[in-house]
Amino acid sequence: MVYQFKSLYYLFFLTNVLKIDVLAAGLILTIGTIWDAINDPLIGFWSVNHKFKNGERCRPFALWFAVPWALSVVALFCDFRTSQTITVILALVIYFIFESFNTFVAIPYNSMGGLATDRDEDRRSINVYRNLGGCLGSGIGAVACLPLLKVFGALDESGNLIDGSSARGFLLTAMVMGAVCVIGSLAHYFTTRERVRQIADDEDHVSPLAAASMLLRCRSWVLNMFYIICYGVNNVLIMSSITYYATYVMGSTAAATAIQAVYLVVSIVTTLLVGPLDRLLGRKRTMLFGAAVLVLGKIWFVLDPWSTGAIYTNAVTVGIGLAIAFVMFNTNRNNIADLIEWSSGRRIDSLVSTGDNLAAKLAQAGATQLLTVALHLSGFNEALPAQPAATLDTINALLGWVPGLVTLVMLAVLLAMDIEGDMRRMKQEKAARGIPVSG
Repeated sequence: MVYQFKSLYYLFFLTNVLKIDVLAAGLILTIGTIWDAINDPLIGFWSVNHKFKNGERCRPFALWFAVPWALSVVALFCDFRTSQTITVILALVIYFIFESFNTFVAIPYNSMGGLATDRDEDRRSINVYRNLGGCLGSGIGAVACLPLLKVFGALDESGNLIDGSSARGFLLTAMVMGAVCVIGSLAHYFTTRERVRQIADDEDHVSPLAAASMLLRCRSWVLNMFYIICYGVNNVLIMSSITYYATYVMGSTAAATAIQAVYLVVSIVTTLLVGPLDRLLGRKRTMLFGAAVLVLGKIWFVLDPWSTGAIYTNAVTVGIGLAIAFVMFNTNRNNIADLIEWSSGRRIDSLVSTGDNLAAKLAQAGATQLLTVALHLSGFNEALPAQPAATLDTINALLGWVPGLVTLVMLAVLLAMDIEGDMRRMKQEKAARGIPVSG
């Protein structure tokens, strides 16, 4: 919900309320995204070498950083009424702070699936409900943000800014989102426990080189990283292009909402079915099925990108494929932490997720740049009510054959991945040494 609010309105707030030049505002977001990618492994590495007084390594972050995270969300939407230069500097600094606190609270979010239980069935269920909660939060955020901004005086009934009160309205809405941050973080902290402990109670400091070696020597981690990269690039290309498609190909910006609604509903339904599908097909076949659906959904659209049926079919198959990928790569992360612990003696759950996030977020930033550069080179002009044919072809490509090629790479990665075999061999070795093995 909070992420949806920031995604929908932060750039708009910078340009239309703070009156920051659009190029400067874009630079703030680009630099902030790069920092977000870099700070993931840095904070993850620190987490690996830090233990809280209660003996846990990840869950307490949800408690200690709940309020700082909330305050940073509020600060994002503050108008400090300074000069343009100072406003840009403050916006960049605050965005850096927000992304840092966001990473701290993301550590338990990404790691607790592997630390709350060592049973694959339970881990898969945790990741199913994570994705379900994310989908519902996005839906609530998309619906609730606009009415809140109107109630607090940022926008009028037509959705236009109200002179003199827009900054205050955004600030009050951000305060509501800050309260959501605190409530969600505390609920996470008080309803979970770290139950999985290291096999060996080794408290030696892990050096950066040793941590990187642990990750890179784990073939499953490397392949899962590429799986996540393909997921992220697909998501960025499709979500960022759909509004342009609705506006300039379908002729109605509002059509994007209907397409996104279809995607969201299908994602929720698919998320609930991932568990039974995984039990029926197994992990690898389930991942391959999701990727195959993504590819097949592109065929009609590539052949006839002007068809309304083709774009909705595209949305349905993306909802199926990406929902399966999200649950599966997070369950893979939980298993990878087990595999690395077995080979090295140390659990590095936080670094498993923050390490691959570095590569994934840099790839997503690259995909965003690909989109904007491609539109620019094709002659896109936001002042024109109708775009040239080359721009329309580019938009169609960004929704069709480009993500289709990315998904073919995903299929190749999944064919090379054998995390089930790795886990089976690890359990056999544990059983041979008399170490209890969970299902």
